[in-house]
Amino acid sequence: MNKSKRLFPKSKRSFRRRLPPIGSGDRIDYRNMTLISRFISEQGKILSRRVNRVTLKQQRLITIAIKQARILSLLPFLNNQKQFERSESTPRTTSLRTRKK
Repeated sequence: MNKSKRLFPKSKRSFRRRLPPIGSGDRIDYRNMTLISRFISEQGKILSRRVNRVTLKQQRLITIAIKQARILSLLPFLNNQKQFERSESTPRTTSLRTRKK
């Protein structure tokens, strides 16, 4: 079969397989803060499995570990530094609206 008549041409991009973020020796536990902090966004949210590139079982264990660490006050529930920056900048003024008759 000619190369010009192929229905699905081969892609010229080569795919390199990424290394998994969790090694075989790493233990997923609420005390392992260096491992857990890699799977939390800047806002304090748990990142999705697709972003983390972990298996379903690993994602479940990570989620449980993060929730346990939050309950034990090892991790904050929210990380909202923008709220503090906004309150320092300008004070809010309240204006009274009057009804027109």
